[in-house]
Amino acid sequence: MSAPRIAILPSVEQGLREAVEAGGGAVSDPSEADGLIWTKPRDPEGLKEALAQSPARWVQLPFAGIESFFAAGVIDPDLTWTCTKGAYGPSTAEHALALMLAAARRIHVHARARAWKRDGLGAPERTLEGAVVLIVGTGGIGKALARLLRLLGARVAGVNRSGAPLEGAERTGTTDRLPEMVPEADFIVVAAALTEQTRGLFDSELLARMKADAWLVNVARGGLVDTDALVNALTEGSIGGAALDVTDPEPLPEGHPLWDLDNVIITPHVANTWDMALPSLRAMVERNVARFGAGQPLEGLVDPSLGY
Repeated sequence: MSAPRIAILPSVEQGLREAVEAGGGAVSDPSEADGLIWTKPRDPEGLKEALAQSPARWVQLPFAGIESFFAAGVIDPDLTWTCTKGAYGPSTAEHALALMLAAARRIHVHARARAWKRDGLGAPERTLEGAVVLIVGTGGIGKALARLLRLLGARVAGVNRSGAPLEGAERTGTTDRLPEMVPEADFIVVAAALTEQTRGLFDSELLARMKADAWLVNVARGGLVDTDALVNALTEGSIGGAALDVTDPEPLPEGHPLWDLDNVIITPHVANTWDMALPSLRAMVERNVARFGAGQPLEGLVDPSLGY
């Protein structure tokens, strides 16, 4: 078979060009392409326009969270789609762990202090050793985080759609078991895909089942959590706190109640930045171009029927 022709849009990043060529492909114009690598994660409409002018049979998306492409009606089930699910797991898991450690050691309180104070600062510091951590979503992020947590002596439980065991977890349940598993957790890490089925998964009822000192950590998508319900729970003190790398809405506007709460840690969706993502994306592109050229199954396949 001749070298697969791969278009890189909307701009050709040199590292991706090298990855295509290293995988045995040739960078081509989209009008002649067999496959298309899209590099702009927040422009589904641009991709729709590009595909209307291209015979590409395979499309590689640059991030794992692709709900905006589904919402825009871009995901044509007649094409083969891949995203980077799994590729960015380790970096995002590191950020989730950093947020958990900050919450457990109350770094958000101590780092803002302007005097040496140890008493009268609210809940005590704690360790992750022996803590129960419930990971909701056991893909690349969940697997990587479970490995890190086991090294610290945490007790890990997992939740996913199928109930397939999370390696190293004491227990893995299906999503419908969340109401009985949430009350047992000291930390709940949200790492699931955002679909129509998971939108608003953590609503007022589920948040009400959390321990009074438990923290919710979200490194997936803001839409998985009902923001109004979360603000109420945090304001009332019915949960310990929330550490959020993603929010709904996003960006979180100035003046939003979450900014003013002492039991909230917010980072601006930096668990996996473009600079961190590029090396993993390049490596996946090289492997997938080689597999595409050889007619082999691709990594990171998207299931249009599931939405991720």
